[in-house]
Amino acid sequence: MMGERRIEQPALFYEFSLDGHVPQDHLLRAIDRFVDLDGVRAHLAPFYSAIGRPSIDPELMIRMLLIGYCMGVRSERRLCEEVHLNLAYRWFCRLGLDGEVPDHSTFSKNRHGRFRDSDLLRELFESVVRRCMAEGLVGGEGFAVDASIIRADASRHRTAVDGATGLPAEAAGRAVEEYLAVLDDAAFGAATPVTPKYISLSDPASRWTAAQAGPASFAYCTNYLIDLDHAVIVDVEPSTAVRQGELAACRTMIERANDRLGLYPERLAADTAYGTAEMLDWLVHDQGIEPHIPVFDKSQRDDGTFSRADFNFDHQADAYTCPGGKLLKSSRRAFKVPRHKAPADDTIRYRASTHDCQPCPLKTACCPNQPYRKVTRSIHEGARDMARDIARTDAYITSRRERKKVEMLFAHLKRIVGLDRLRLRGPNGARDEFLLAATAQNLRKLAKLAQQQPQASPA
Repeated sequence: MMGERRIEQPALFYEFSLDGHVPQDHLLRAIDRFVDLDGVRAHLAPFYSAIGRPSIDPELMIRMLLIGYCMGVRSERRLCEEVHLNLAYRWFCRLGLDGEVPDHSTFSKNRHGRFRDSDLLRELFESVVRRCMAEGLVGGEGFAVDASIIRADASRHRTAVDGATGLPAEAAGRAVEEYLAVLDDAAFGAATPVTPKYISLSDPASRWTAAQAGPASFAYCTNYLIDLDHAVIVDVEPSTAVRQGELAACRTMIERANDRLGLYPERLAADTAYGTAEMLDWLVHDQGIEPHIPVFDKSQRDDGTFSRADFNFDHQADAYTCPGGKLLKSSRRAFKVPRHKAPADDTIRYRASTHDCQPCPLKTACCPNQPYRKVTRSIHEGARDMARDIARTDAYITSRRERKKVEMLFAHLKRIVGLDRLRLRGPNGARDEFLLAATAQNLRKLAKLAQQQPQASPA
């Protein structure tokens, strides 16, 4: 039998608890335990005027941004709509049932002003890292570093100009000003002297790259420095999408983690892109960090002739010995004033004598097309040899396996957080998005580990 039609009769009084309508296992309830924003207002106080209309609570805006990046809501306009409708979002933002949600334009105004001037998002990220350290999730002994390409908000069809001609005189805007400000930055304009093929008018600091699968596009790189114990992101830095920019960002992150967080790793795991001679020398001699990194080496020959590995180097004599027993020296003359200046390209060239090479029976297997054999050696070869020795240990095999954790974080960044394409433009926009995304990933990890811990039974 069909039931009677329900006639809505509004009650005079309601008893409603917002906290009771948020499930105990909700992600935001677990994250809320680790979000400490007590110092936000004091940190931003110098950037507010003492007079005028009261502003939107900055803690509210930070909580809304954390919801957006934790739950994969990229649009700030849509984020305001979701916070207005979702009870769990309102509970996390301390809005109650009748709290007013700020307009989406408020985020842009504060982002381009107070948030960047005070470096608030960096402070927020580091406060979460310190909480991870307090929870025992950061060992500080082994780190891993890697970079991932994130497409910029720049069209590859309509806004590109020839990189050789540079920007036109009429080009202007915030993104162009930021591009000019980072021309001397080691991770951006100064990373490489190579002129890019194209420059985007809407986001000139983004780099034209074809490193990703599919057609070439404008992009940035997000660089992660993670602790290998629980894959906590201890630092994040944007860079241009070239290898030299990634190396500069790696140095910045290691030094900053030491200065601001007191983290100094014993070893660093990375892929071959970080195995350059200069990078290995900086890790070994300047920082005292063991490089668990494959050496970037192109000395191996594939034409059947002897490679550099077939020659033995004598450190005391500063000479190579060829398979035929002859010496290859960097200099065959005695100078009155010894020459200690390093070569311009940081590469020392060791040459054999023509009188030794011409009658040698191994010449066809050594230098068939040259009158004598030449072997090059980097001035940083000592650090490269150390990396090769580490590569033969069991600890290196473990580091290579653990290094995959950073790649899993990039997969999570693009598929769960939804940051496969930037929404903000310019280096500052990329930095803001990368910091918020890394903060959200660390908070989600804290929440996940907290949910896995057994609850203490009541006494």
